[in-house]
Amino acid sequence: MTKTLLSLSIALLCATPAVAQDASSKPVKADERIKITATRTEQTTASIPATVTVIDGDELRQQLASADSLSDVLGKLVPAFSPSRQKLTSSGETLRGRQPLYLIDGVPQSNPLRNGSRAAYTIDPLMIERVEIIHGASAIQGMGASGGLINIITKSAEQGASHQLNAGISTPTSDSDEGLSYRSGYLFRGASGDVSAVAGVQLRKTGMYVDGNGELIGVDSVQGDTMDSNSYDVFAKLGYQLDDEQRIELMLNHFNMDGNGDYSATPGDREAGLPAISIPEPGAGDPPRNKVTTATLTYQNAKVLGASLNWQLFSQDFSALYGGGTYGTFQDPAYGDTIFDQSRNDSKKYGSRLTLNWTDVAATPVDVSAGVDYLRDTTYQELAQTGRKWVPETSFNNWAPFAQIRYRNNGLTLSGGLRYEYGQLKVNDFTTLASYGSTFVTGGEPSFNELLPNMGVVYELTQDWRVFASYSEGFSMPDVGRVLRGISEPGLSVASFLDLQPVIADNQEIGIEYRGTLMNLSVSYFTSDSDLGARLQADDEGFYSVQRERTEIDGVELSANYAYSSNTNFGVNYAKTNGEYDSDGDQRVEAELDGRNIAPERANLYWEQQWGALVSSRVQYNMLFDRDIYTGAEAINNFSGYQTLDAQVTIETMDYGEFAVGVENLLDEFYFTYYAQTVGPDSRNFAGRGRTLSLNWNYSF
Repeated sequence: MTKTLLSLSIALLCATPAVAQDASSKPVKADERIKITATRTEQTTASIPATVTVIDGDELRQQLASADSLSDVLGKLVPAFSPSRQKLTSSGETLRGRQPLYLIDGVPQSNPLRNGSRAAYTIDPLMIERVEIIHGASAIQGMGASGGLINIITKSAEQGASHQLNAGISTPTSDSDEGLSYRSGYLFRGASGDVSAVAGVQLRKTGMYVDGNGELIGVDSVQGDTMDSNSYDVFAKLGYQLDDEQRIELMLNHFNMDGNGDYSATPGDREAGLPAISIPEPGAGDPPRNKVTTATLTYQNAKVLGASLNWQLFSQDFSALYGGGTYGTFQDPAYGDTIFDQSRNDSKKYGSRLTLNWTDVAATPVDVSAGVDYLRDTTYQELAQTGRKWVPETSFNNWAPFAQIRYRNNGLTLSGGLRYEYGQLKVNDFTTLASYGSTFVTGGEPSFNELLPNMGVVYELTQDWRVFASYSEGFSMPDVGRVLRGISEPGLSVASFLDLQPVIADNQEIGIEYRGTLMNLSVSYFTSDSDLGARLQADDEGFYSVQRERTEIDGVELSANYAYSSNTNFGVNYAKTNGEYDSDGDQRVEAELDGRNIAPERANLYWEQQWGALVSSRVQYNMLFDRDIYTGAEAINNFSGYQTLDAQVTIETMDYGEFAVGVENLLDEFYFTYYAQTVGPDSRNFAGRGRTLSLNWNYSF
């Protein structure tokens, strides 16, 4: 079956063109660009003084024909984003060398107090309508966006009623029945009169991943894995138009992913070039899992004090179980000689986001936005087998009023704003684990306040050309849980501990864009500096600590595409990011950031083709370039780049729906992932996925 499906996919890719059809990715003029909402008000990408990427529904569905998750999609389409780990974690996946803030309809998915790096795995891609990405530090959506914003917009209702069925199967092309994966789902979208509704469910059963040598890739026994798992997502959105000006909408999403625990990993050997592989032997403890419920209640009023009002109340209940082991960190004589344990992060947050938008104030080309945000987050980390608190229960209250102004006239857009962040932590007295000396730490309620400015200018030189420049500050917390749990020095108090100070990232960017009839081009240069960063560093057991050091990051991004004809489109995306930190405390950076904190130099080349009215394809070549990581004059790590080739073919039929054939790593390249080569112990020396074939079916009626 596998060989037959592979032959079919290659034949479709090599077919000759028939009737001409406009390519879906044909360049568009600036005034046709999509409006995005990640800036708290609807703006076209042409008016935003920053690099913006929008992954629409067609592009997302196209990528998911061969990709396995949203993290994979971002890693293929956004070169400034680190390559996907291909695991149940986004640790080490940064945007421009810093952590991005994930949002679902504006609700923060990242957990600032104990970042368990699961923010990319809180919703199934079936429920996503588009993804808006603003590159670079931003405070407009609140805490956590030191690398940028990744705003996930969920499916919206359509007039009338529509039903969508989907099903799919994936398999490695090696002879391995253990690699079979299945998925199926249903989505309803409808609107009639004043009522609109969206409801859906998606089920997935994911098998094992296989590398280019035909070996089962090792399961991540600590962070968790997407392979050998079952997941489901239940989504609902209900809206009601109260009158001509007022609307209310309720959204609820529940996502659950459970590992099966049927496999264990055997460590690899980095020096010998041997990957960690899996064996069919149940792992110890309970399998890792993710369980996340996100809810919003949104009220809109088009006429409040001369402005349009958007008021959102939200909540999120997040629980993530990680793998375990008999690590020295978990040992305690009071519990026995050799203890197996594993950790679980639990976080509950709720908040309010109130935004008022005035347009064309006093009949002038001036828009004003203002509002106030509130967030309360309560988090703890527990060792699940023994019930010990690894991170004590920590509460965070955050108030943030903001105001933005934008002037538009004769191709010139000037924007600026201020956001005031007030945050207060509350931690009761606690005692660290025995491995940290059972150290007593006096609790406290430290507070922080920061005034964060942003300013930008966009000038349209012609209808096709625009230039922009901007300065913005982002506000984020260091991983408070990692800081607190690692205290081993007696006599410290939470109220005076320097390592709990916030991270302020100063982002500067300059760029130029061309949007013509046949070609799009965008080039930007950026810098991102912080006097007190939050670099992650792993110990011998793979546990991270937070290093508070000065960091300086800069880089360049480029994207271009060219419509060779009405049915043929070529494109390239490229990014190179450099980063250094101060390793000796002299306030001068001299050591390079490693693969845990920064992405490699990367390029993605693609060819999109419309083969007649019903068949389209995309072939993409993903290149990661070699990189040596230096501390002083000595290279402490070497990354040997790798290349992969992916292909997708979509076939639309009149009566039977849409079929998609996707092949990831078409040439079956054997490679070690970027993270495996640059970070971590031999137990995480994982190879990447080999050639994997997927068949997907979507039917709408």
